[in-house]
Amino acid sequence: MAPTVLAELLGLPEAQRADLAIALWESLSDVQRDQSLPIDAELAAELDRRLAAHTADPGSAIPWSEVQRKLLG
Repeated sequence: MAPTVLAELLGLPEAQRADLAIALWESLSDVQRDQSLPIDAELAAELDRRLAAHTADPGSAIPWSEVQRKLLG
């Protein structure tokens, strides 16, 4: 990517940069995403543990709106 294009994109407002990042990420196939961010065995085990904990007790999840409130409040 040309440095001037990157500088122009970085100059976009925050919301537009976030939208662009999401659009770029979503443009990748599942295979491309997996290749871009490989998960090692330790992380895979932790994700499996968390999924099992959630499956066992779905009521323990915190709604995103509450997480945002705690982070921003």
